[in-house]
Amino acid sequence: MRILITNDDGINAPGLKALEQIAHELAGEAGEVWIIAPSQERSGVAHCISYTSPMLINKISERRYSVDGYPADCVLAGLYHIIPERPDVILSGVNRGNNSAENVLYSGTIGAALEGALQGIKSFALSQYLGPKNYDAADPFEASHVHGTGILRDLISREYDNPSDYHIFYNVNFPPVSAADVKGHKFVAQGRRKGSQFSAIVQTAPNNRDFLYVKGGDQHVTVGDTSDAGVNLDGYISITPMRADLTAYDILEQA
Repeated sequence: MRILITNDDGINAPGLKALEQIAHELAGEAGEVWIIAPSQERSGVAHCISYTSPMLINKISERRYSVDGYPADCVLAGLYHIIPERPDVILSGVNRGNNSAENVLYSGTIGAALEGALQGIKSFALSQYLGPKNYDAADPFEASHVHGTGILRDLISREYDNPSDYHIFYNVNFPPVSAADVKGHKFVAQGRRKGSQFSAIVQTAPNNRDFLYVKGGDQHVTVGDTSDAGVNLDGYISITPMRADLTAYDILEQA
């Protein structure tokens, strides 16, 4: 198996090391793991691509590259320049922080998996929810380390129809607990943290110029349902099949 891995936290992120371990376990001794990740953190860039500017690509070592661009750029760089043969699977992550609920729409981790699906390749986004039980742990990614390979092996082996022109990709979020406290996994829909949203705050510099900083919403607001964020906070791994189609079919049917 030939696997391309990327992320939005950057080439030196600890979550990428976690994903590299998972990828090697999946690929096996006869397989290939290609690492192509942004040269710096690119969190919150969604499906952004460097459409109006070129990207600098650096070869760090054998099958390991950094790209001065975005996560979706890394997928494109891998498919159309770096990797001599098309990968079988694309893995994005493991993100430091969850990509459940509304975070999906902002996430560069999701953006890379989405690009992989648009290219017709089995693609998966993986993220590690953080909270009081694992934030300061020796390995905050322990749940991902321990459970990631098994989850992905099952998903990769599945065959499914593509009734839409937009191929499926999977969004996997590991709960904010230790590996031993993970209760299992559930296939669920994308949720919504009601009353919690991104915002912006202003800070005035000594020269009286205003700077805006984007602020994330409360990631631990009570959800109380069976969506991705809900089951994550209840100790379960969430698995959400997704497509790039944003059509509101319920409204379309009423038109």
